[in-house]
Amino acid sequence: QVQLVESGGGLVQPGGSLRLSCAASGFIFSIATMNWYRRAPGKERELVAVISSDGTTNYVDSVKGRFTISRDNAKSTIYLQMNSLKPEDTAVYYCHTQRRNLAYWGQGTQVTVSS
Repeated sequence: QVQLVESGGGLVQPGGSLRLSCAASGFIFSIATMNWYRRAPGKERELVAVISSDGTTNYVDSVKGRFTISRDNAKSTIYLQMNSLKPEDTAVYYCHTQRRNLAYWGQGTQVTVSS
């Protein structure tokens, strides 16, 4: 079955960096579009970054120039490098993919940006 397991969250000061990872299994990773979402306290879930099978990336405007999504097909893993973090980046970050019209989510990893 499809499994997505995130790691790498934590507490970081404003201006700091974190790298999130999402290890995938149960499907042909190399052909899948993979996404990072986040849900901040009291807010709707937000699509943060997308990477397609050919490596094309897209970002929500609020993270452009600060976040980088990447993938390693040999490891069936995607990453989210987050630099210049701001308090408003505080959220639970989720890995997501869709296979055969079904959505799959990881368990989420908490990112807290605070001094």
